[in-house]
Amino acid sequence: MNTSKKHWKTKLHEIIYEADTPEGKLFDVVLLIAIIASIILVMLESIKSFDNKHHAVLDVSEWLITILFSIEYIARIITVKKPLKYIFSFYGIIDLLSTIPKYISLIFGGIHALAALRALRLLRVFRILKLARYLGASNMLTSALKASRAKISVFLFTVLILCIIFGTVMYLIEGEASGFTSIPISVYWCIVTLTTVGFGDIAPITPIGQFIAAIIMILGYGIIAVPTGIVSAEYTNQNKTKKQEDSKLHLNSQSCANCLAEKHQDDAKFCHKCGHPLH
Repeated sequence: MNTSKKHWKTKLHEIIYEADTPEGKLFDVVLLIAIIASIILVMLESIKSFDNKHHAVLDVSEWLITILFSIEYIARIITVKKPLKYIFSFYGIIDLLSTIPKYISLIFGGIHALAALRALRLLRVFRILKLARYLGASNMLTSALKASRAKISVFLFTVLILCIIFGTVMYLIEGEASGFTSIPISVYWCIVTLTTVGFGDIAPITPIGQFIAAIIMILGYGIIAVPTGIVSAEYTNQNKTKKQEDSKLHLNSQSCANCLAEKHQDDAKFCHKCGHPLH
């Protein structure tokens, strides 16, 4: 009985947490379709004319997807050695937030709760973040962002300094007559102009001010390209490193049932992080 229970949990863990098996691939595909379908339902439900005509269909469809996600959430908890580690992990919280709104709608009742329910239903948008779990490239993008955060932080700090300098200069040149009533307002205008948004609520009227504004606009195009280049370079390095490591170590998608660590070698018998036996 105990052996059968252990085999059942082991098999379910392989299906949910691993993508190398046919069952695991099928599970991921079905879940991806369900997530995308749920996102489409949320969008359609926000269209009042469409929701009024097809509310019953949308409601039933949402309940089916909610039940599917609930089963997945419970299965992920019961198939790991440390359930709390998954529950309080990033993806565990996202899974919970994307599942509970439909159940909360059963608790609230009456007309006064409708406004709150509209806000709670928006939590289902968190299912978009569940997609990241099944996109291998997202891990490399996350690593690239982490690797380039120091360079980007220095770059953003430099941009902030430029905005303060240009904002102060514009405050001195234009003054209150042009809408530059204070240095913070002038810095706000500089940020908006530098990011090429240009709301138009404040605009320089003097020739010198317009000349400086033109320089800031031109700088904006160059500034946008800098962080893109930094992240792109780090992403290329991460991709190259990952390919080299995978070719040398022959890593797979096997997940540890104890600590949920991934990227184990094909011939590994124990987890590289906690030492727990692998299936």
